[in-house]
Amino acid sequence: MPNNGAMPWETLLTLPAAVVGRYGRFVVADLKEPCLVLSTSARNGGQVGHVRHIVNHQSCEGAGHTERARFITDRGQEAYHDGVCDELGLPSEATVVMGTAANMQYAALSTRQDDDVMVAAVVTAGVQTNATCAGDPAGWRETSNGAAQAAAVAGTVNTILLVNSPLTPAALARTAVPMTEAKSAALQRLAVPSCYSSDLATGTGTDQFCIAAPSRGDRPLTSASPHMKFGEILALAVREATAEALGWQNGLEASYTRGIFHALGRYGIKEPTIFDELGTRMPASELELLQRNAKAVFYEPLAGAAAHATAAVLDRVRHGTLPESVARDAVVQQAATLAASVSAQPDRWVEFRTQIHTSGASDPKTPILDAHALGWCEKWRRR
Repeated sequence: MPNNGAMPWETLLTLPAAVVGRYGRFVVADLKEPCLVLSTSARNGGQVGHVRHIVNHQSCEGAGHTERARFITDRGQEAYHDGVCDELGLPSEATVVMGTAANMQYAALSTRQDDDVMVAAVVTAGVQTNATCAGDPAGWRETSNGAAQAAAVAGTVNTILLVNSPLTPAALARTAVPMTEAKSAALQRLAVPSCYSSDLATGTGTDQFCIAAPSRGDRPLTSASPHMKFGEILALAVREATAEALGWQNGLEASYTRGIFHALGRYGIKEPTIFDELGTRMPASELELLQRNAKAVFYEPLAGAAAHATAAVLDRVRHGTLPESVARDAVVQQAATLAASVSAQPDRWVEFRTQIHTSGASDPKTPILDAHALGWCEKWRRR
């Protein structure tokens, strides 16, 4: 572990070729033997063979930390790299660095093994304000004068992947593919929405990684394909660690994502405005009762199922799987299921569908709001 004379390091993981420790804002992997390292680090990045230390650290807070952002920007990435290494007592020329707003206490570890091949993933992850889908509109452009920023961003998935077996250079580069796909799979399982489009997120705009494997050995692995057991176990380790880190950092525990806001926020159903919008659809007494019981209603599992089904329908229409002409009827059908679920009266599905359909709304948001109001008002109405 780094030694600046003051830091009491906590050992998180000990492997034959590396030891991973944590102190405060830092997680560091010290490599015990020469390794090939592939990383996104501003200094010593790309594929190198001289790196001995991998650093992930909290470089700023997630929101409003403009003074710190200016400090990093004014110094430049390479000078900031040197400052981090100085703080840790590490040689900057033998260190790779990743930065994030995530708390290092939330770093998640996952190890997997097949025969004599073992991998360990150490991940920090935050996606609430910077989740993106590959191909989303970008806010930066790199020019001859540097990167011009259009908007501040925060939220990062940082991955350290340690492999105990040597890899050929081609296999090391290939490792980045299932590693990245595994990160995206974790986000997909949690239905993480992009902050910049109506799509589900595949990562964030500032994701970073470091992969290390011994540079010496009798038989280097030649493939990291998902068809190979090595590709399988590395993906499982990264997927598990990413999901766990998101649970700690953002509270994205799987069952919590069942709610209507998580399912349909990217289609306009937002928690900050929901009561104003429902208030025009029900008496004040009913709205007050709903507000007092909001979590029970908005996280009702069958209602959540209908909300996710609605999002899936809208996704399929946007992507051309379903024709635009069926969108309204398909959404109304799911809205009727939502109303029946909220009201706890599944036998009234046809009645609810008829009522919601008569609004004639062409947008998806209106029938969803109508369904919530209808279902809630009918739940306790005497018949």
